[in-house]
Amino acid sequence: MTNQTIEWVKYLTNIPSPTGNTSKIIKEIKKIISTLGYEIHENNKGSLIVTVDGADSRKQRFVTAHVDTLGAMVRAIKLDGRLKMDLIGGFRYNAIEGEYCTIHTSKGKTYTGTILLHQTSVHVYEEAGTAERNQVNMEIRVDEKTRNKEETAQLGIGVGDFVSFDPRTEVTESGFIKSRHLDDKVSVAILITFLEKIKRENIKLPYTTQLFISNNEEIGYGGNSNISEKVVEYLAVDMGAIGDDQQTDEYSVSICVKDSSGPYHYLLRKQLTNLCIEGSIPYRLDIYPFYGSDASAAMKAGADVRHALIGAGIDASHAYERTHLASITATEKLLESYLLSSMIDSL
Repeated sequence: MTNQTIEWVKYLTNIPSPTGNTSKIIKEIKKIISTLGYEIHENNKGSLIVTVDGADSRKQRFVTAHVDTLGAMVRAIKLDGRLKMDLIGGFRYNAIEGEYCTIHTSKGKTYTGTILLHQTSVHVYEEAGTAERNQVNMEIRVDEKTRNKEETAQLGIGVGDFVSFDPRTEVTESGFIKSRHLDDKVSVAILITFLEKIKRENIKLPYTTQLFISNNEEIGYGGNSNISEKVVEYLAVDMGAIGDDQQTDEYSVSICVKDSSGPYHYLLRKQLTNLCIEGSIPYRLDIYPFYGSDASAAMKAGADVRHALIGAGIDASHAYERTHLASITATEKLLESYLLSSMIDSL
């Protein structure tokens, strides 16, 4: 499964989809999944719900991955024609300094640019290395001949235009995948590959399962609606966070035990752990202290479900991210094992 998943990762990361401007990628994913013959519904928020019929439809499962990414909006046009930004999602300006970007105008025209500190030139600014990276000092240098606010406005660029960051997706010979927006397009790719596999091999799931491709996760409410009363278990497939005091690595599947919203369902977490042990799937249990998922959003919305969170271990989250084929493979194996397993109240 993994090689096909990597192809989907490369394809998806190269389609801009900052939160709030996801219609293009949603349309592409809808087309991909529809050709496989699944029942698919787009809700009013623009998320996709894919129904996979199972042997038991009285009790159902709900699995999410989100396709929206970090990004920005044009906050203002500066007097010199460059752009001030307002960030979309939880990241820092230093994570995008020097990055190429695309400005998507409201009329459908796009322009390229570079995100820079205003005081970048060390030959001019003494504070080039010490100036704070914030909304006041960071700007977009547009790749057009524009010298003032009026000339930039004449290009059709205005407040509220979306800004997407170039993904720079690469796959190394050593098995690493480097790219922006691996959070959470790796997980979306895993779900697409899983749908392909069970259709190709005519696999029948034990329970009817709703696969939800959310498009507002980065701002906190992606998968908090359209959950059937028949749903008993809710699994978010998202990234595992790597850093100090974390067990998560780039070679295992990460199982979250707690994030900023609180602990995940203990018995469901134990089931996932047992599936890893039984299937010799490398895994890590971890706490993500500054993190929220589609599953935690659903709990805050009042969903009466058992919730869990798994995902590939991803380094440098919300910056230029990296994971490894081994971690993606482990996540694929756990997802499949879980969706083919009995619910914990049936054990």
